[in-house]
Parts: sequence; C-alpha cells; structure tokens
Amino acid sequence: MILLLLLIVPLIAGPLAFLLRRRPIMEAINVTAFVMEMCLAIALVVRVLRSGPVSFMQGFFYADALSALMVLLTAFVAMACAIYAVGYFRHDERSGVLENPEKAGTGWSTQKLREYYALTPLFVFSMILVAVANNLGIVWVAVEGTTLSSVLLVMFYGRETSLEAAWKYAIIGGVGLSMALFGTILTYYSASRVLGTDTLSGLNWSVLVGNAAYFDKPTMRLAFILVLLGYGTKAGITPMHTWKPDAYSEAPIPGAAMLATGVLNCALYSLIRFYILSSKSLGPHFASQFLIIFGMLSMGVAVPFILVQKNFRRLLAYSSIDHSGIMVLALGFGGPLGILGMLLHMTFHSITKPLLFFCAGNVQQHLNTDLFRKAKNGLIHSMPLTGAAFLMAALAVTGSPPFSLFQSEFTILRAVFNRGPVALAVLFVAFLLAIFAGFLVHIANLVLGPDPGVPRVPACRWKKFSVAALAVVVIVMGFWIPAPLFQLIQNAVGIVTGAP
Repeated sequence: MILLLLLIVPLIAGPLAFLLRRRPIMEAINVTAFVMEMCLAIALVVRVLRSGPVSFMQGFFYADALSALMVLLTAFVAMACAIYAVGYFRHDERSGVLENPEKAGTGWSTQKLREYYALTPLFVFSMILVAVANNLGIVWVAVEGTTLSSVLLVMFYGRETSLEAAWKYAIIGGVGLSMALFGTILTYYSASRVLGTDTLSGLNWSVLVGNAAYFDKPTMRLAFILVLLGYGTKAGITPMHTWKPDAYSEAPIPGAAMLATGVLNCALYSLIRFYILSSKSLGPHFASQFLIIFGMLSMGVAVPFILVQKNFRRLLAYSSIDHSGIMVLALGFGGPLGILGMLLHMTFHSITKPLLFFCAGNVQQHLNTDLFRKAKNGLIHSMPLTGAAFLMAALAVTGSPPFSLFQSEFTILRAVFNRGPVALAVLFVAFLLAIFAGFLVHIANLVLGPDPGVPRVPACRWKKFSVAALAVVVIVMGFWIPAPLFQLIQNAVGIVTGAP
C-alpha cells in the first residue's frame, strides 16, 4: 500500500489546493502533502532494504532499490521546494509580481497561486509514477506527464519570454519524447519473439530484464539509440539541451529547482532501465560508446557558456547540463565504480542544486534582477545567510572538497581511469577545472566585496529555514552518508550491474 499512498497523496493535494482558495490553506496543504510524501518515501526505503522489491496490483506497480532511491530523492526535493515556496510566493505577492494590471481587483494573484499549488502536486505525482511504474510504456506516459505539468510552470509569470521558453520546452521535449516512444515500441517488438504479443506484461520491467538476452538484437540497437535521444532530451544532454537555460530562468524558483533535480533524475532513471536491457541483450559496449560521447559533449559544451555567463539563473542551467553529462558519462563507463559514482552524484546533486536555486531566488527577489552586471557585489553584507550559503553551494556543486560531490566525481574519475583511455580522464578533469573556475569567479564576485550599501533583507522565516536547513544537509553529507542510504545506493548499483 505504500506505493499506492505515494501516488494518492499528491493526487488529493492538487485538487484540494485548487478548490480551497485561501492562500494559508493552500500553503498548508502543499507543505503537509510533501512532508507526508517524504515519510512514505522513507517507509518505502526501509521496506525495500528489509524485504527486497515491493509490488502492488499484480506487479503493475513495482519498486526495487533503484526505484526507492528515485522516490526518496523526488520526495526530498519536493518537500524542500514546498517549504521554500511559502516565503517565495508571499514575497512575489507583496511586491506585485503576481498581479496583472489588466485584471486589477479580480484576485489575479490568488488565481496564480491556485495554479501553482494545483500543478505542483500533479508534477510530483508524475515523477513518483516514473519511479514506481513497472511497465515501460507507463513510464513514458509519466515522463510525458512531467512535461505537461511543468510547461505550465515555465509560463507561470506570463511574460513574453516565459511563453517563448515554455514553447521551446514543449516542442523540443515533445520531439524527444516521440523518439523515446518509438524506442519503447521497438523494445516491445524486440521482446515479442520471446514473450509473444498476447501478454499484458510484455513491457513490464520485471519480466523484460529476465529475458533481455534473447531479444532481437538489430531492433534493440535502434531502440536504445532512440531512447537515448528521447530521454536524453528530457535530461538536457547536448545537443538536446537548448530548452534548459530558458526554462530554468523563467519558471518560479521552486519549479525550476524541481526541473533541475527531479525531472533530470526521472529522465536518467528511465535511461538506466533501458541501459540495463541493452547491456543484457547486446553487451555493455554498444550503449557505453554512445553514453560516453554524449556525456563528454555535454560537459564540453557547458564550459564556455559558464565562463562567459551574464545571468545567474542561466548559470545554474548550464551547471545542470554539465552534471547531466557527468552522470551519463559515468553510466557509459559502467562497472561497479561507474554506477556507484553516478548514483552518488545523482543523490548529492539532488541535495545541493535546490540550495543554489533558493539562494538565486533570494538574490533575484531582493535586487529585482538576475543579471550579474546589475547586481551589487558584496551581497554577503546585506544578505549574510544567503550570501554565505550561495558561495558554499557554488563550491559544493563544482565538486570542491570536502563537499559530497567531490566524492562522487572522484569515484567517477577512478572509473574513467579503470575502463577508459587516459586522454578521456585528462579531458574530464580539464572540464571540471574550467567549470570550477568560471562558476567560482561569478559567484564570488557577486557575494564578496565591500559593503555596497544595499539595505539588509527583512527576515523571512520560511526562506531562511529552507536555506539554512539545506546548507546543513549539504555540509553533513560531505562528511557522513547515513548507512541505510548508502546501502540503498549499493543495492541499486547491484541492479544496474547485474550483481547478485
């Protein structure tokens, strides 16, 4: 029943928030729902660690260690964003950002809040469904659901640039998911010679993985390429990344944080499932060569855009393109070290990236700009908590020791040295150093420096708590990973590598 409750809670929270129009009630429903999701995710992790995979409705819903990890990360990000959203949208409401001059006196700001608090639970529902659906066709439907709900968040503010970003996101994402659909259909076709065509379980992951060695191999090759292009578009790997900077810079900060972590994780999770099938059918080399190329290309393309970036929200988008490349590269090198590095990186990135977005949102709301040239340097004087957290998160997300992403990147580097040519390892390190330098220069210039004389920001306990709590988690995770979480990651590594 845990799997069912994980899906029911957001499905109830969305319509409730839409019907109950008072802002405090909408906020309470949203926060309560996602705290419940986090509790249910922890319960699922405990159950999977104790008893193995969990299934429901004759295997229609299914969760193993990899699924449970995705559910846990999604629930954590959703809870953090729900808490931050309270303070964020209260500031937007006070400053008139949510008002429409043409609809003055009509309660337009309340309508916009209803839209956000109704869409966000549906967004989270789709991400949870990606992780717990056993059928790969339902996984595709759920990923499409994340697009449909999040595209409305991208156009939330109704600006001309927001509409353009949403249009680009919908078109590019639609084309990508069409390729993923064709890849899913071809996977079913390649399995039909083994499973037959009259079974409803022909796309169930738990059935396919045991028979993948007997799939039609030419068909499976084409299927994996299409799936890689399709879900790679959703993950924002190069060259299918062009929607990310626009979408991340236009969506409300809590929505952008979920796009940068939850949606990225869902796309990579879907890709991992097909990678396992491809490896069992074709051997690991076929998929690995494509993943390594796309991973390196994504890291390389992110470097110049980070070095010359003028907008700090778009800077975070190119950072996500870099990190998606790192994780795809780790998956490509495979083996226990590569997969461990990828899943550790996914975990640490999901904790660190929301903190960066929250800090960026605080700065943007305080200065009414997201451009470095218009922002005042020395913001640590007027925003001491946000400034310190912004600089710390910048160090963490670029893999500086002792923060946790250094551990995952070092693990991936070991995998590159073990399974690839030295030239790739050198290139990997060079990209990481260039991104570290560019990122740190931008954020250090924004945060450090003499007092610019900007008035101090009035304390908002919701935003203050979100930033402080996440900063503590980021620091702690640099030195200590809870044993159950690491055991869950190790079990997920065994699923991907096929280890008993």
